[in-house]
Amino acid sequence: MDYDRKSTVSSFYGGRRSGDALNSDFNLPPGAARPRVDSTSSFYGANRASRADVYDAQTAGYNQGSYFDQGRTEPVKGVDEEAAWDVYADFNNAGPKYAAAFGMGDNGYRQVPSPTPYSPQSAGFAKGSAQSLQAGEQTPGGNVEMVTVPALGPEWKADELRGMSKKAKREDKMEDMSNKWKMWNRGETGLCGSYFTRRFTAWFVFGLCAAIAIVLVFTVPRVPDFSTNQAEPISTSDKDFADTVPADFSRAPANFSFPGTMKLQADTGSNFLPLTFKNIHGTVFDLTTNKQVGQGDTGHVSVPAHDFPVINLNLNFTYNAINDSDTTWNNWYNACRNKGNYVDNKRPAVQFRLILDMDIVGLIGTKSTSTTVNDGACPIELPQNSV
Repeated sequence: MDYDRKSTVSSFYGGRRSGDALNSDFNLPPGAARPRVDSTSSFYGANRASRADVYDAQTAGYNQGSYFDQGRTEPVKGVDEEAAWDVYADFNNAGPKYAAAFGMGDNGYRQVPSPTPYSPQSAGFAKGSAQSLQAGEQTPGGNVEMVTVPALGPEWKADELRGMSKKAKREDKMEDMSNKWKMWNRGETGLCGSYFTRRFTAWFVFGLCAAIAIVLVFTVPRVPDFSTNQAEPISTSDKDFADTVPADFSRAPANFSFPGTMKLQADTGSNFLPLTFKNIHGTVFDLTTNKQVGQGDTGHVSVPAHDFPVINLNLNFTYNAINDSDTTWNNWYNACRNKGNYVDNKRPAVQFRLILDMDIVGLIGTKSTSTTVNDGACPIELPQNSV
C-alpha cells in the first residue's frame, strides 16, 4: 500500500486542523506537543510501531489526535459555578465564546454619549469641553454602550395592508349586513337579537298599519260643504266692520266701495272631531264680466262636528273702473240704487261667484270650494239724489 497516496478519509494521514476561530482561545504554548495515544485496535496491530513515529507526525490510526479539539467546557468544574456562569454574557458580547473571536478584544460595552446642543465650537464633535469631561460625558472614540434592540417583526402582507384600508372595512361591513339580512330573511335571527323575526315583524307591521288607519279615520278632518242663504245671500255688516269700510259710489273716477256680510252654513257631518279653521278667505267675482269686486277673511274659527254651524264672512266690496260706462260698475250701481228710482220699486239683482280658500288644522295645504249666487240683493241702498 502506497502511503504517499492521501485518502479523502478524515484524519487518515495526519490530524486536520480546525478552522473554527473560537478555538484560537486555547492554542497550545509554542514547542508543546499534543499528547498522543495510539489505539490498541490499530490497523497494523497493537505491538507494531506506527509510521507516524518515523516522520514525527500524528498517527494515521484512530486515536485522540484524529478528532477536532473540543475546547474547554464551561462552567469550569471545581470552582464556584454561579460566579463562572453569566447569563447576560452572550447578550453583552462579554462571554468566553466571543472573548477573542474574529479579532474582538474589547469588553463589549460602549457607552452612548449624552446629546449636547450644537455649537460651532463643538461642530463635528472634534473635542469635548471641560464641562463635559468633568461631568463624565463620553467623547467620540471612547467606549460606546451597546443597547440591545429587539428584532423587527415580519413585514405586512398585501392582504393585511388591504384589510386596514377604508375600502376593505366598508366591504366587510356591507358583507356583514348582507349576511344578517339573509339570516333574517330565512327566519334564523331577529332584528333585535331573537326579537322581531321575519314572521313577527310581518304581523307587527300589519297590526300597526291597521291601528294607524283606524286612528286616521277618526282624527283626520274632512273638508266641509258650504251653502249660502238663498233669501238673503248678502246682508248688512255689523257696526264694527261697517265703520272700517266707507259706502260710496263715484262716477269720476268710476269706483265704488261698501261693506257686506255673507252667512255661510257649513256641513260638518263627516267629521268625528271639532273642526278648526286657521282662516277662510273669500273672493267675489262678477258673474257677467268675471272681474273681482270684493274679498274678506274670517280669521281663526272652530266649529263642532256633526252639525250645521253658520259662519259669518265679512266682505269688502271695492272696484275701480276707467269711466262710468264700465259694465261691472254699472251692474253693481244699478243693484245698489234707491228703490224710488224704479217704477215697481224693485232693484236689479246682483250675480256673482264666491270662492272660499280654507286653511284647516290637520290638513296639508289650502282647500278650496266655490258657490254661485244668481239672485242677490245689494246690502246697501243709495239715496235718490246720489250719483
